[in-house]
Amino acid sequence: MPAVVLGLAFLIGVLAFRLVFGLLTRAVAKRDLFWRSLVSRTRRPLRMGLVVFFLAIGVAVAPLDAAWRELAQHALLIAFIILVAWVVYTALNIWTTVRLRKFSLDAEDNFLARKHVTQSRILVRLTGWLLLIVTISAILMTFPGVRQWGVSLLASAGAAGIVVGFAFQPVLKNLIAGIQLAITQPIRIDDAVIVEGEWGWIEEITGTYVVIKIWDWRRLIVPLSYFIEQPFQNWTRDGSSLIGGVLLYLDHCADIGRIRDKMNEICRESELWDGNVCHLQVNDFRERVMEIRILASARNAPRTYDLRCEIREKLITWIQREMPEALPRTRETVSVDAANSVTAPGIEVVGG
Repeated sequence: MPAVVLGLAFLIGVLAFRLVFGLLTRAVAKRDLFWRSLVSRTRRPLRMGLVVFFLAIGVAVAPLDAAWRELAQHALLIAFIILVAWVVYTALNIWTTVRLRKFSLDAEDNFLARKHVTQSRILVRLTGWLLLIVTISAILMTFPGVRQWGVSLLASAGAAGIVVGFAFQPVLKNLIAGIQLAITQPIRIDDAVIVEGEWGWIEEITGTYVVIKIWDWRRLIVPLSYFIEQPFQNWTRDGSSLIGGVLLYLDHCADIGRIRDKMNEICRESELWDGNVCHLQVNDFRERVMEIRILASARNAPRTYDLRCEIREKLITWIQREMPEALPRTRETVSVDAANSVTAPGIEVVGG
């Protein structure tokens, strides 16, 4: 008889779930993707909540003896604790989705999007770990023996705390580093960084490590604590725009004015240039060549790299065609001993 009552309560819970979920699905069928995904995400917690609710009613009315009733109530209490944690985590994910709907990482100027996405993802993962720890602790505390053990442990918390601290030092270090990253944000999703001599983008930030997508599609896995303890370069810390540099080595007789005019023309015609920085300067003089540095800006790191390549290719092609004398040349002075010696064509006699 008790098994029949509990089985009936379980079936009623499943049927109630199907009815409620069907009504919700029909209500959002003609709405946008967000509402449909919202109902889909709450499917499993809703089913578990209704089943636990009707099972609690079944346990209350079923003719169970004291031992079985206590066991069933204990199992329902554990299920309720799991359900509360599940609902909290689901609500946090839904809130994060709602908050991030107005931001797009695909935008050219995605500084604010990277800031909010990074902060939200780190906080969601940290909250998930904390919820897991609290849930397991709450479940264990429902057992009288474990509760008594916990009280005894608290009585000797001094020595135990030191031992646990040393044992979980890497975990605690990454946990604290995750909180610091979420608040101070030295890195964000899609930041262009140089770590361990490798240039790439921040692709993913988890609760314990960071995934960096290297320019050649390799992945560099770095612990969270690295970005708190070690120096690294962040090219897009305060904005997505970057200035790219191009170095040319030309002969001293190169016409700088004409080269500067051509460079400005290339920048104006390029779809990659953001209209801010486009400069040419003679950066250095050497024995055989002079170093020319070109600076140009673009909206993000990939466009900056492509703009540098475009300027370099178009400018060197124009110099080869229009100003070949500007290409590096080697000059030598030849001393001719005999007065009537014949010099090779192209060699100029200096000093008689």
